[in-house]
Amino acid sequence: MSPTVQATGRAAPAGQRPPFPYVGGVNRLERLINLVAALLQTERPLTADELRERVPGYAGEKVAFRRAFERDKETLRDLGVPIVVEPVPGTDPPIDGYRVPKEDYYLPDPGLADDELAALHLAATAVRLDVGSGVEALWKLGGEVAEAGPAPTTAVAALPGTDHLVPLFGAISARRPVAFTYRGRQRSLDPHRLSFRNGHWYLAAHDRAAGEERSYRLDRIESAVEAGEAGTAAPPAAGPASATPSPWELGGEEPVTARLLVDAGQAGWAEGHVGPSAVAERRPDGSVVLEVRVTNRDAFRSFVLGFLDHAEVLGPPELRADVTRWLEDLCPS
Repeated sequence: MSPTVQATGRAAPAGQRPPFPYVGGVNRLERLINLVAALLQTERPLTADELRERVPGYAGEKVAFRRAFERDKETLRDLGVPIVVEPVPGTDPPIDGYRVPKEDYYLPDPGLADDELAALHLAATAVRLDVGSGVEALWKLGGEVAEAGPAPTTAVAALPGTDHLVPLFGAISARRPVAFTYRGRQRSLDPHRLSFRNGHWYLAAHDRAAGEERSYRLDRIESAVEAGEAGTAAPPAAGPASATPSPWELGGEEPVTARLLVDAGQAGWAEGHVGPSAVAERRPDGSVVLEVRVTNRDAFRSFVLGFLDHAEVLGPPELRADVTRWLEDLCPS
């Protein structure tokens, strides 16, 4: 087969390299799958030369093989495959070998009941992620349920994906610290959770340089996510700081402390929503003044609008003016 034909059988555009070129009759995608299988099945680390012999699709020339093998390792690690490098037993001097530990690769059985698997199946088919399919993940949890009943032909919701979701999810699961460039600065973080709010993905993490919990919008990350050693990230702090942040806290804007006056009729609900620690003042008429940290003004405006005429932004002045302009634009005279 011509090297200009993609794995799908369609010709690649002129001058463009196909994503999975064929080498010796094997395309790169097939080679990557075979490489993972070899690294999983081995009982001891395999040297690079042993992998060249066992995995079809590598060039016979040693320099070309090394280049292809290094690219393949990098690709698999970017996909979350835990390739480890260990000395091959019985070699003197020691020779590095490679393997994938089964305990780090396979998803542990969470012991889900049939009804729990069915609920996961419904969620996976009703919500589509642009970066992968939830149904494939269900195969690791008991894939029969995916065929147990009709699935919606159209997703109820489609969540935008991002290249950073997979490495960040893996870092959170393995408690790995992460580093990346955000708004022109290098950040070193202990990641805690991922959230989807107002059409965007956010990472809640402890910023080591700032010494506090902060949120980062994933589509504003300006570099690859680099993960550190497993088990070395600090866990979330105990208490209110570890709770899921409110939407107006999930943003990268300059933080301000908003003061919001809520009428007596809505005060109870407001206090229950933001927590009693946010109540800065209780007035004789039953109204309350809330103080909340805002880094996402769009989400805060939506929160205020939910009270209709039962709430008033008291300050700071620039935030009050921003909300006033927004309301005037909504209701032009």
